[in-house]
Amino acid sequence: MTKIKFCGLSAPADIEAANAIRPEFIGFVFAPGSRRYVTPGRACALKMALDPKIRTVGVFVNEAEETIVRLAREGTIDVIQLHGKEDDSCVRRLQQRTGKQVIRAFRVSTEEDVREAEESPADCILLDSGAGTGCAFDWGLLKSARRPYFLAGGLTPENAGEAVRLLRPYAVDVSSGIESGGKKDRLKMEAFAAAVRSVQTVRVRQDAGTEATG
Repeated sequence: MTKIKFCGLSAPADIEAANAIRPEFIGFVFAPGSRRYVTPGRACALKMALDPKIRTVGVFVNEAEETIVRLAREGTIDVIQLHGKEDDSCVRRLQQRTGKQVIRAFRVSTEEDVREAEESPADCILLDSGAGTGCAFDWGLLKSARRPYFLAGGLTPENAGEAVRLLRPYAVDVSSGIESGGKKDRLKMEAFAAAVRSVQTVRVRQDAGTEATG
């Protein structure tokens, strides 16, 4: 079943919405240049209000390893997501030092980009059109992907269901697609989750029907 990640949450209202909708993951952006940036202190306060069944992902861009390790050890984040120039050695060190899962993001424009991503030692890979562009890439490049991945880039309530139906990614990751006026929109968050889950409900029913007649 494809999981859902709402990224770039930064306000108490965002957390309230997440608690009601129950995505598997939410993301805190710790990149100072992002308009969705949250300070470690704010992220900690938001985490305290979050349903403990929802895992927090810390999104970093070329951040100092010590900062990432501290946030992981303090429990502010449950998963580490790297969007910068971090290499395989950095991924392995963070895994060893924190015991946390590491997601590494890759920009995809060719099939070779997908193959390169699949060689990463990260626990999971995230395939995107580019950091924060809000645009989708050619999903046809992923049809032969060999390992689980987070799909990101240009996802909206209107196309999320189709993405899940076609690709069956491990997770779908959305940020700008659930915003209005630069802020998280609860109605769009609900619509996005409903689109993803409706496809999976249909699939479960189809599989059950196949078993019954097989």
